[in-house]
Amino acid sequence: MEFRLLGPVELLAAAGPVELGTPRERHVVGVLAAEAGRLVPVATLIERVWGPEAPAGARATLRVYLSHIRKVIDKANSDSDHPATLVRRAGGYLLDIDADQVDLHRFRRLVAHGRDPGRTDGERATSLRQALDLPKGEPLADLSGGWAERIRLAWSREYLDAALAWARAVLSAGDGGSAVGLLAELADQHPLNESLAAALMRALHAAGRSSEALQHHADVRGRLKEELGTDPGAELQATHQQILRGRPATPPARPQPSGAGVVPAQLPADLPSFAARGHALDQLDNLVPQAADPPGGTAILITAIDGTAGVGKTALAVHWAHRVAARFPDGQLYVNLRGFDPSGQVMDPATAMRGFLEALEVPQRRIPTDPDAQAALYRSLLGGRRMLVVLDNARDSAQVRPLLPGAPGCLAVVTSRNQLTSLIAGTGAHPVTLDLLTHDEARTLLTRRLGADRIAAEPDAVAEIITRCARLPLALTLVAAHAAIRPRTVLRTLADQLRDTQHRWQALTGDDSTTDVRSVFSWSNQALSPDAARLFRLLGLHPGPDVREAAVASLAAVPLAQAQALLTELLRANLVTEHRAGRYTLHDLLRAYATELADSTDPDDERRAATHRMLDHYLYSAHAGDRLLYPERDPITLPPLQPGVAPEHPAGEQQVRDWFVTEHAVLLAVLDRAATTGFDIHVWQLAWTLRLFLDRRGHWPDWIATGRAAAAAAGRLGDPVAEVWAHRELARPYLLLSRLDTAEEHLSRALEVATQAGDQVGQANAESSIGHLWQRRGDTAKAIEHVRRAHELYRATGHPRGQARALNNIGWLHSQVGDHRAALAACEQALTLNQNINDPDGEGATWDSLGFIHHHLGDHAQAITCYEQALTVVRELGDRYYEADVLTHLAATQHDAGNRAAAIDAYRQALVILDDLDHPEADAVRAKLQDAGSA
Repeated sequence: MEFRLLGPVELLAAAGPVELGTPRERHVVGVLAAEAGRLVPVATLIERVWGPEAPAGARATLRVYLSHIRKVIDKANSDSDHPATLVRRAGGYLLDIDADQVDLHRFRRLVAHGRDPGRTDGERATSLRQALDLPKGEPLADLSGGWAERIRLAWSREYLDAALAWARAVLSAGDGGSAVGLLAELADQHPLNESLAAALMRALHAAGRSSEALQHHADVRGRLKEELGTDPGAELQATHQQILRGRPATPPARPQPSGAGVVPAQLPADLPSFAARGHALDQLDNLVPQAADPPGGTAILITAIDGTAGVGKTALAVHWAHRVAARFPDGQLYVNLRGFDPSGQVMDPATAMRGFLEALEVPQRRIPTDPDAQAALYRSLLGGRRMLVVLDNARDSAQVRPLLPGAPGCLAVVTSRNQLTSLIAGTGAHPVTLDLLTHDEARTLLTRRLGADRIAAEPDAVAEIITRCARLPLALTLVAAHAAIRPRTVLRTLADQLRDTQHRWQALTGDDSTTDVRSVFSWSNQALSPDAARLFRLLGLHPGPDVREAAVASLAAVPLAQAQALLTELLRANLVTEHRAGRYTLHDLLRAYATELADSTDPDDERRAATHRMLDHYLYSAHAGDRLLYPERDPITLPPLQPGVAPEHPAGEQQVRDWFVTEHAVLLAVLDRAATTGFDIHVWQLAWTLRLFLDRRGHWPDWIATGRAAAAAAGRLGDPVAEVWAHRELARPYLLLSRLDTAEEHLSRALEVATQAGDQVGQANAESSIGHLWQRRGDTAKAIEHVRRAHELYRATGHPRGQARALNNIGWLHSQVGDHRAALAACEQALTLNQNINDPDGEGATWDSLGFIHHHLGDHAQAITCYEQALTVVRELGDRYYEADVLTHLAATQHDAGNRAAAIDAYRQALVILDDLDHPEADAVRAKLQDAGSA
């Protein structure tokens, strides 16, 4: 029995093809076969088959499909030596089948074998050729939808990488000429791929066709220069020189990874006092291929490190990762998944995925909103690379799976307090269970922290400390830290304190089940000054991944200098970590302890007051930054500032932008905390301060999440102004994502609330956005109707900025239906208003509209002048996407005016920006540039 995905979805039994049923039933089979041997949750099946807008009855329909598919498979099993089974398990379905019975997985296995450095060139070439011969067409050729398209996109890159590996193998085996046909075909499909061009040149040279190789280089060089404005890279140039000199053209020692140029190095610092974990390190070392230099590796390697809290899983993973980092030359990715965070806020895999994609320098605008699409892009980026991925502190297997690499050559290290049985069973991950330290390892740890002389002076006390700490690394580290900051204290005193149950929550013994590191935290807390102990408790109330000194000062209501001194005390006691200059974080266990301690020590009103100060700090700081960047926005009135809060005030625009980038994750966590603690005013106003940052940086999923929270909070408050704003702003990302029905729901609600409240500005804002909605739907008449209504309301309320924006929109809409005279009149009024109120955003947009209008009136010279004015404004604003947009319009005008050179120059400038942003419109501009160049 064989499932075929590399072409139309098919099931082949011994007697021949098996009829699978309807297109959707084939789609279900395709999803299950693509995940052969892995549980596919029902929700995932529905999303991949029906897409994000699945009908209400999709779950029931899916059950019918699966019942039929099970019968089809069972019937096909009757004459098969290798049967398959459709298994129903909690939450999903699994196709239990040998992965080799699915051509997609067989392709990947053959490619992995073809990259095995232990095999001969001929053997590797044979395996890779077998893989390349498997496809019967593009994958899932009879399926449509986002999931199928993502599979096709990722696989096309895998195929190309495999073809390049095969070409290297046959060249090394002395038969490079045999690769010419396939490489030439692929080069036609990927004309700007330099690695492919170099491979084809080497194959042509090996076949005695050196002149053709040199001509191909000239063609590619000209195409790169013409379309991208760049010269060939190092590999292509080196191949060219080898052929010119009549030498054998050899591939580079290791191929440049696709998307080369970024080598992330996210590992935390190694611990100099790491205690020897010989057996565990040996287990991990055995996972790395002995010959690590050749590309691709031999397998997707995964190891799952588990063990009790505080046993040193992270320390081991990070220490070992540093040891082998050089064997993964394409970089290291690291994330703390916060699987056991006391707040219960386990990190969403999609959040971790976005962090990885950002580390791989994927621009925010290009990161998909769909988690499956993010995972597909991530796996594609890791294809052909040798990377080390450390997934620390995982909650369960489900949290980890989307973050695992999808192609050979990478190694994933996962740590968790839980034994990840499902991960081990489903992926073949190698389990490493970390036990307590041996007595000698524990003594080594203390020696490295406290010095050999001090340890040798009190052997009995040291032995008791090790026993009372249960040989738990975290407990030993804390004891050593306490001893280090009290150098005159004899170790016998510390041993006696550990023995005294009145000063511990629970006695520490060598038995795992009775070990409680909170007793060590309690003892460490007692050694702090009263102010430092209070600060430690308050830090448990902070929800973000880290916290900067200024926010700590507001949280504790102390001056900044005092906050810095107290943080230093906590740092010395190993109760906080300064992972970046001026930014502090707590280990999960420390955070849990601090939270519990605050709950049991500090009255409710004091904890609520501290939370209030923290929220005020971030709200006022973000608001000040937003006002500096965007002073033209309609202002909001903040709640009174709590005593003891000192908001931050970055000095300039770039400092503000850097602040928002650095505090992005913290602000999202703080907004969530405001929502769960009843600070609804802070919820919607924090969303207000974040709105333009999230928009311009392309953080659309966060924009939607904060918008939803703001709308809910405004509804609870019964504040119509806040509710109108929240629903209108929540509609904007849905408009950008073309989810027009959802956008309409929120805009209708905004208009309804504004009308009921008599809020004419709110009505005008909603009407303006509804006009945008109808424009996106292609109904320009309705769009004009709503925007005109918005303009009348803005005028009635004396709102010049709104009037200007509405007039520009009216003009733009008229120009889209060819009424350029009416458009010109409206946009000229808009320009005057924007200049009078000094609104550069509005002015830049209006100059752009005027350029379009004059272009279509046939006045090319005036259109060019308008576009140049728009460029001046948008460049001062630093809006690079808008700059590319204006340049594209300018290029079209120059082209129609007969200024071919100027048009090409403007298109090239636009293309450089869009390529830098990795924006989807780059291909359209590239095509226009090519047309302009060939005209």
